[in-house]
Amino acid sequence: MPKPRVLLADDHSLVLEGFRRILEHQCNLVGMVEDGRALIEAAKQTQPDIVILDVSMPLLNGIDAALQLKKLLPSIKVIFVTMHADVEYVRSAFEAGASGYLLKRSAVDELEQAIKSVWAGHTYITPLIASDLIETLLATGSNQPRRKKPLTFRQREVLQLLAEGRTVKEIAGRLKISTRTVEFHKAHTMDQLGLRTTADLIKYALTHGMLAPS
Repeated sequence: MPKPRVLLADDHSLVLEGFRRILEHQCNLVGMVEDGRALIEAAKQTQPDIVILDVSMPLLNGIDAALQLKKLLPSIKVIFVTMHADVEYVRSAFEAGASGYLLKRSAVDELEQAIKSVWAGHTYITPLIASDLIETLLATGSNQPRRKKPLTFRQREVLQLLAEGRTVKEIAGRLKISTRTVEFHKAHTMDQLGLRTTADLIKYALTHGMLAPS
């Protein structure tokens, strides 16, 4: 059986190097990148079978990157390796098309198994959070409250870049849209989320995995 072609994405070079050492004999590593936008471009060029990524990455967070990847390459397998153990992150990851989810603190022991499971067509969730996820799903069931209207992909792009401290002009240039459009998305997003200040915006981005904790 051929080795899977794997693309790695994490904003810490030491983490990437650690993953490379774990996987270099099991997989065909086709690239390593340090932000979500670089991941999208690298995936277009290398056409990997599996992408391993973090939830929190600069320029484009892992959840939104996964959504884009699944649109571009529907057969691609996505495995999240992250510090975020909260079940809402797990839920969001799988809603974005993930096939695997594990924590960085257990990656040395679990990453190879996760890749084998996903490559074989199965789903992998680290045992460290699997029981919590099941309990949460059983507890909420049909009584789960309806979520607020979700942000569009463009709204989330603008929100993350604003929270990272980018200016409206910088965002317009990066996204290839007008500054007026950026201002529109900013105002609409903050109103939709009930945010009033830049501090509120940064807090929202942090709690939703769009920014890595400092």
